[in-house]
Amino acid sequence: MTPVKSEIVFLGTGTSEGVPRVSCLTRDPVTCKVCSSATRPGSKNRRRNTSLLVRYAHPDGRTRNIVIDIGKFFWHSALEWFPEYRVPSIDAIVITHSHADAVGGMDDLRDWTNNVSEAIPIHIRQSDLDDLSKMFFYLVDTAQQTGGGGVARLNFKIIDETPFDVAGLRFTPLPVEHGERMTTFGYRIGDLSYVSDASFIPESTAQLIGGSDILILDALRPRPHRSHFSFEEAIEHAKRFGARKTYFIDMTHDVDHEATNAELARLAATDDLDIQLAHDGLCIEVDL
Repeated sequence: MTPVKSEIVFLGTGTSEGVPRVSCLTRDPVTCKVCSSATRPGSKNRRRNTSLLVRYAHPDGRTRNIVIDIGKFFWHSALEWFPEYRVPSIDAIVITHSHADAVGGMDDLRDWTNNVSEAIPIHIRQSDLDDLSKMFFYLVDTAQQTGGGGVARLNFKIIDETPFDVAGLRFTPLPVEHGERMTTFGYRIGDLSYVSDASFIPESTAQLIGGSDILILDALRPRPHRSHFSFEEAIEHAKRFGARKTYFIDMTHDVDHEATNAELARLAATDDLDIQLAHDGLCIEVDL
């Protein structure tokens, strides 16, 4: 189905380990209620690596499908949500950083380049491409391929903090800190700002986020973490930016979807904030 308006689909909303955790399900007795819930069909506690599909309703009438990050569970996400939303192709990939939960699915792109398109553009920073060359050496340096064929054909396009176009859509990088040793990119697309892995947002980036209608923000768990926002920190940033709607992503198994959303709903009355947890497969219309 081709959307009349642009849409975003949350392909994944979980942290690197995903939810459920195998270790929680193999304990005797099983005590993790969130992981137990996540095994049930349709559970909103089931979370794959955080990833976003942007379905851009291009003026020429053909929708462009742009994916932000393809982590370790990308194949599982695509298997469930691409048929659901009738997504036949991938026009481009945009990478936030080089951790496995953002790039671990690179090899799975062979399905699309073998059967759908000649190659897929990958928009990535040089430092992240350097890391990728160690993880997937045969995808970056094609001379090292064994000759068996079938590997993904990728066109790497180096980006920096300068805004760039992807399939006709303008992306503005949002540099943020992801712990003390790493800087990652969020992205502003129209009036939507997406920050998936962050522990600090500098003022220069905050100015780029300001005025966003929709804010999608890292919110790992209730207690603090060294490289991700806690719920308390994420709520403070939601207040800081005052977007009409804020969605939290990147949650661990410490977070129960229904119970947490009920708590967040109270902020509408007390702080005039409209915040909810995103969940895998959530699709919303956006103006891009």
